Amino acid sequence: MRQAFIGVDVGTSSTRAGIFDEAGHLLAAARHPIRLWQEAGDIVEQSSDDIWSACCIAVRAALAEAGVTPDAVKGLGFDATCSLVVLNKQGGPLTVSTSGDHARNVIVWMDHRAVPEARDINTAGHEVLRYVGGVISPEMEMPKLLWLKRHLRQSFDEAGHFFDLADYLTFRATGSPARSMCTVTCKWNYLAHDGRWSADYFRRIGLQDFVEENYARIGTDIVAPGTPLGAGLSRAAAQDLGLTPGTPVGASLIDAHAGGVGAIGGREADGADVNVCERLAYIMGTSACIMATTVEPCFVPGVWGPYYQGMVPGFWLNEGGQSAAGAAIDRLLRSHPCYGEASAAARAQGIDVIDYLERRIIARVKAPGAAALLARDIHVLPEFLGNRSPYADPDSRAVIAGLDLASDIGAMERLFVAALCGLAYGLADVIDAFAANDVKSRIVVMAGGASRSPLVRQIMADTTGLVVALPRTQEPVLLGASMLGAVASGTFRSIGDTMAAMSALGRSSDPTNPKLVAFHRRKREVHGLMRRLDRDSRAMMRDIVTEGRA
Repeated sequence: MRQAFIGVDVGTSSTRAGIFDEAGHLLAAARHPIRLWQEAGDIVEQSSDDIWSACCIAVRAALAEAGVTPDAVKGLGFDATCSLVVLNKQGGPLTVSTSGDHARNVIVWMDHRAVPEARDINTAGHEVLRYVGGVISPEMEMPKLLWLKRHLRQSFDEAGHFFDLADYLTFRATGSPARSMCTVTCKWNYLAHDGRWSADYFRRIGLQDFVEENYARIGTDIVAPGTPLGAGLSRAAAQDLGLTPGTPVGASLIDAHAGGVGAIGGREADGADVNVCERLAYIMGTSACIMATTVEPCFVPGVWGPYYQGMVPGFWLNEGGQSAAGAAIDRLLRSHPCYGEASAAARAQGIDVIDYLERRIIARVKAPGAAALLARDIHVLPEFLGNRSPYADPDSRAVIAGLDLASDIGAMERLFVAALCGLAYGLADVIDAFAANDVKSRIVVMAGGASRSPLVRQIMADTTGLVVALPRTQEPVLLGASMLGAVASGTFRSIGDTMAAMSALGRSSDPTNPKLVAFHRRKREVHGLMRRLDRDSRAMMRDIVTEGRA
């Protein structure tokens, strides 16, 4: 019986499980939705029990589809969004909600309730902030923890554990409270290069509680991704998942970082040695992460990092990103007058709205890149959730220029393409910031649902001037998570060895049509004008509000 490894990926709206063999071939995958509470004031919450239940359902479904028996599964790995999980001293859920509902014990990554706390931390101006691009984001955990201390003090005081969601899953699976170096370094301000938390930082930002308790609630055992945890799957977790007790479980990764591990180490067709420092990982889902690997630390203003061993062991990571990517496209399309008609047509063909629009567009152009010309007169700055990088502006908001009264499907297609261009210019902004600080790349390896779109890939390539390649697997995030189990099992010695053995590159983008270079350059200038308009208009209105209050 062949060996199998399971990767479990928890996204914003669903949990997925994938089963792979030792060569990285996908044997089966399954998905199950998870509950999301969204309220005014940028509140987004989830339930850790609901998420665990969804993981179990997805794993059992994937096992059944693959026809793999539990004893063939040699290792298991988890990845998840960088959401904050709060548990009581007994390990049960503890509310993070003003509703008082203990089921709502997860502050989701995209929850922006802690913007004031992030500003206060940034005002404190500690040296630790150099390792998040100089400006901490409300998406990270310290602003969220400070918010809890200020606004839900009872939950803060009664908490027995504060986990990143990925680490909660390994805790639930094994009982081990060990944290992954990936999660705590990239989202909790742990200084992996020094192997320590900064007591002075916590005291300065008002979270001295963690220092006084010797970091017991946020992590004292920090281990590399893929490290085997505890004695493997506990009996209770194995029963939940339909697996064998003792199955090795590897320390976790953040979801985008699992996608990076599953993508950038892939073998090329010519068999040439892989240099991961030449490859950017672009993981595009609800949000998007743009990750660069370097030998030495590179400080890029407005870009998270550098993080030592934040993704690939032995290397440094810089992590750019777009807070709204797939979420921005979804919001724009749902707001269009033709959305109902397009949805009905897509359902009739058994596809989703984005596939439906893309097929219509591709059928009318000679090459995917030429579709960008549809967006000549309409422009989108798609920052519904602010700018994560390189401007580190959580208050930035979306701007659309060039709308008319057209409400047919052609107008919807033009808006769709304009939004893709806007995301591509945001990617180009991050790549330019990288290059200006000696982080230079040759190729973008794209993963996530949108990566399967030739239209998306070609617009990204034409805009950035880099080759955009696909991983061979259709599920690089799940593959990256399964690699954690492969390392934990001892089948492979390291993440690096696993990447070389289980992943490969697939298709690459076409060369850019020279005529499109000038088009995108000009359209990107408009993108910059829109950013300045958004920034200046917010500043003007703040002045008005201040004067009115005075």
